[in-house]
Amino acid sequence: MKWLQIHITVDQAQVDFTETLLLSLGAVSVTLDDAEDQALLEPLPGETPLWNKVIVTGIFAQEDGEEIDINALETFIKTQLPEQPLRSELIEDQVWERTWMDAYEPIQVSDNFWIVPEWLQPPNPEAVNLKLDPGLAFGTGNHASTFLCLQWLAKTDVKDKIVIDYGCGSGILGVAALLLGAKKVYATDIDPQAVLATKQNADLNGVLEGLYVDLPEAFNQTFEGQQADILLANILAGPLMSLAPEFARLTKPSGEFALAGIIEEQVEDVKAVYEQNGFTVTEKAMREETWYRLSGQRN
Repeated sequence: MKWLQIHITVDQAQVDFTETLLLSLGAVSVTLDDAEDQALLEPLPGETPLWNKVIVTGIFAQEDGEEIDINALETFIKTQLPEQPLRSELIEDQVWERTWMDAYEPIQVSDNFWIVPEWLQPPNPEAVNLKLDPGLAFGTGNHASTFLCLQWLAKTDVKDKIVIDYGCGSGILGVAALLLGAKKVYATDIDPQAVLATKQNADLNGVLEGLYVDLPEAFNQTFEGQQADILLANILAGPLMSLAPEFARLTKPSGEFALAGIIEEQVEDVKAVYEQNGFTVTEKAMREETWYRLSGQRN
């Protein structure tokens, strides 16, 4: 079997129509991609942001002996979207799961600390190797904000410390803290899939006993009256600022913190809010000229 891919570049307002058109013509799936390298922040719950220009790709199954008339298909699409750039390509059948897995490589965070997809062998078996199944939750180590937090953890003394991973995603930061010697990690996320992924990745790395993870309401009840030595939050600037008073309550005096998911235009606002809530920002780090991490201590 071969697969026919038809790529159509459209404005944001035309995405729904284009997707419906391709599905009505027999596409087995439709995907959306950025056409102009436009950055999008991780969306808030219930939001589905799109790029200004979008490549809408329809995939059609082309069975042996039942070839699709590509010219006729393209001609009809152009009658519906006459001004939109269109191109097509044929792809040989392959093991798609293997193709997805091949996109991931081990990531070196520091001299003795690696993030390794679970299906690969660690480049340095003697190092601290965090095995990761990316799953459906945010946090593989590839994203700049996640990597910035991992770098901070690698140089921070977490041994025998109580750590909070707020907005845990895949659990990568909390699992990393446990592998680096943390006594206990309390993790939470608003996404049930993230709670599941965090448990799975902790189990994969043999540190499940040191982890507590649940949705925020249960987390708040469990952690009531306690304070952490270290607080990690890789989310977005808006939630980070609104949570500053809560984070002050959750963090011990002189406790350390690292915040990420912040872009350049938001750095000073986030810093000001945290200083108003009793934190001192001692370090600002950047990666990929876009993403920033703020870290320091609670006064």
